[in-house]
Amino acid sequence: MDEIAAYYAQDREHDRLTRGSNRLEFERTRELLARFLPPPPATVLDVGGGTGPYARPLLEEGHAVHLLDAMPGHIERVRADPALAGLASATLGDARALPFPDGSADAVLLLGPLYHLTGEGDRVLALTEARRCLRPGGVVIAAAISRTASTVDGLLAGMDADERFRAMRNATLEGGVHQPPASAPGWFTTAYCHRPEELRREVGAAGFQEVDLYAVEGLGNVVPDFDALWADPVRRERLLDVIRRTERDPALFGVSAHLLAVGHSPPPNPA
Repeated sequence: MDEIAAYYAQDREHDRLTRGSNRLEFERTRELLARFLPPPPATVLDVGGGTGPYARPLLEEGHAVHLLDAMPGHIERVRADPALAGLASATLGDARALPFPDGSADAVLLLGPLYHLTGEGDRVLALTEARRCLRPGGVVIAAAISRTASTVDGLLAGMDADERFRAMRNATLEGGVHQPPASAPGWFTTAYCHRPEELRREVGAAGFQEVDLYAVEGLGNVVPDFDALWADPVRRERLLDVIRRTERDPALFGVSAHLLAVGHSPPPNPA
């Protein structure tokens, strides 16, 4: 956890989703949230919410949002941000031990914690905590990094010429844990990269029902000259259209840098 804290202490995360192809991740995640969250006003727990990129629009839409993050610097930024003054709470905490009452939320977002918990038991515990906090029939929306994400990124950027990258990539492909070498402090930090079937199994193991997976970036993860495409509204919409049409195709999950799992807590017991 120390290396993860050191990475985020560089304060590189607060505007990441406004740059380059990360804008596609943000746009698609927002689109999927709009599709699966209950209508406002709903109580939403944004667990691992960082500096609030998703909490801001959710507040504007009228949701009651509780943001929790494990990084002190993120919570400091959140508490100082006027756009987040309407948060129901902003808490430093752990996704595996949520400080929220049983059955208190309509939705729980886990848009980061699963890929920084490298042990399956810890990931299932975080998901189980999310289910505990949900009302019957509530929804969890959990993000995962795809097992092949660093492989695809490395090929596109030519990083596979670096022996250190190849060793890291091969270890990730084999066991799922992405562990950058100490000699490359700017590389993405320690993370777990899921296979789709693992993600589905873990969400189900936490007691969620009707679990579905969606590619976030999908084929957009490999388009050339992304900035020029994104600047053209017509080409941007054509790209988003093809991503939507292929978002549930298991044959293409490995192309996408991120997957979203959507599951529901069991409905109330019949009287």
